[in-house]
Amino acid sequence: MQKKNNNNKHDDNDATNSKPFFRRRKTCPFSGPEAIAIDFRDTKTLTKFISERGKIIPARISAVSSSKQRKLAQAIKRARVLALIPYVER
Repeated sequence: MQKKNNNNKHDDNDATNSKPFFRRRKTCPFSGPEAIAIDFRDTKTLTKFISERGKIIPARISAVSSSKQRKLAQAIKRARVLALIPYVER
């Protein structure tokens, strides 16, 4: 039995040898000129960053910068304490 030696990094089946898929870098929705303000009273914005189970969506998925992610988490927790948003969705 012989082992198949596969040194090709991008083993595509097409014969065009096109470039690998280019993924556009996500930008923080709370940074830039048209930035959304992080406010614990704005429940519509906060619920976009909460999963169906009620967990805060991580920054690597939501593309929020680390400093803004900390402020966002604080705003979500504050809104939960004041009963503006539920801890758990049903």
